[in-house]
Amino acid sequence: MDTLLVTGGAGFIGSNLVRRALEATADRVVVLDNLTYAGSERSLEDLDPRRVVFVRGDIADRDRVDAVFREHRPRAVLNLAAETHVDRSIDDPRPFVDTNIVGTFELLEAARRHLAAIGAARAAEFRFLHVSTDEVFGSLGEDGLFREDTAYAPRSPYSASKAAADHLVRAYHHTYAVPAIVTNCSNNYGPYQFPEKLIPLMILNAVEAKPLPIYGDGMQVRDWLFVEDHCDGLLEVLRRGRPGESYNLGGRCERTNLETVAGLCAALEELYPAAANPALRARGVDAYSALQTRVPDRPGHDRRYAIDDTKIRRELGWSARTGFEAGLRATVRWYLDHPEWCEAAQGRGYRRERLGLSSS
Repeated sequence: MDTLLVTGGAGFIGSNLVRRALEATADRVVVLDNLTYAGSERSLEDLDPRRVVFVRGDIADRDRVDAVFREHRPRAVLNLAAETHVDRSIDDPRPFVDTNIVGTFELLEAARRHLAAIGAARAAEFRFLHVSTDEVFGSLGEDGLFREDTAYAPRSPYSASKAAADHLVRAYHHTYAVPAIVTNCSNNYGPYQFPEKLIPLMILNAVEAKPLPIYGDGMQVRDWLFVEDHCDGLLEVLRRGRPGESYNLGGRCERTNLETVAGLCAALEELYPAAANPALRARGVDAYSALQTRVPDRPGHDRRYAIDDTKIRRELGWSARTGFEAGLRATVRWYLDHPEWCEAAQGRGYRRERLGLSSS
C-alpha cells in the first residue's frame, strides 16, 4: 500500500478526511497529530488499525517530522494540522505562529529532504496538499466572492498565520520545486468538530437549555460547507490537481449567523423536540429559539465570507453535494448520538465559555 501522511488527522476535518481516504483509496494513512485540546484519538478509534497508523507529534518538531518521513515514506502529505479558532488567536496568538507558520515550514523542509531521497520517479508522483481557509482573503462587502486570485488581507492573528503558511507553500513550490497545492475552503461543519465553533456549540448548549450566544447583530455571513463534501474535494485535488495551483472549495450556501442558529433550532425541534427535553422543561422554556442571546461582538469580526468555486468545478468536476438543511440535520443527529465523544472533547478544561475578549 502507498501511504498518505495526514497531519492534524485527529482533529475535525482531519479525522473526517482519514475516513473518506480509507473509503476512496487503497492507501494506508499515517496520522501525525499533537493531540492538543481539539484533537482526540477517539475520533479515529473505530478505524482499521491495519490501515491507520497514529503518531503523536508536533509538526514544528523537526526531528519528529523527519522520523515520520523516513519510516513511512509517504506518497503525499495532506497538511491539516493547525490552530483554527479566531477567538483563541485573539487571546493568545503564539500557538498560531508556532503551529501554522513554523509547523508548515518544518513540513516543507521535511518534504524537500524526502524528495531528494526517494528518486526522480517517486518524486514526480509526490504531492504536498496544504489545507487553508477563506479567512486569508479578509472580509467581503455585500457583494462579490473570493477567487483564487483575490488579494490576501487577513484581519486576525489566526488568518494572518494561515496566510503566512500559504505563502511559504507557494514559495517552496517555485523555489525548490516541491509539488505543492493550496486549497482554501469556506466554513466547515459536521461530525467531530470541537464545540468551541458555532454549530456544535449551539447544539450542545441548546440540548442543555443553556444560552445560545450570538455575536453582535448576528448578521455576519458565512458560506457553509459540509465536511464530508470538503474531504471529497481534497481527495480530488490530491488526485488531479495541478502542483503550483490553488483551489477554492465552497458550499455556495451563504447564511447569516442568525439564519444558521434558526436552522439549528429547527433541526433540533425535529430530532429532539423541546417538549421532550427535560432541561428545557426545567427552565420553563418551550422552544430552542427562546435560548438565543446577544453578546458583545468579536474584536475585528469579519462581516462576510463567500467562495467562488468555479475553478475546481470547471477543472476537477467537484462541487458540494449536501444541502444546508440536510447537512444540519445530519450534524445535529451525530451530536445527539455521540454524547460520550462530546463529553470527552470538553474534558480538558473547556466548558463552552466565551473566548476572544482579551484586551491585552
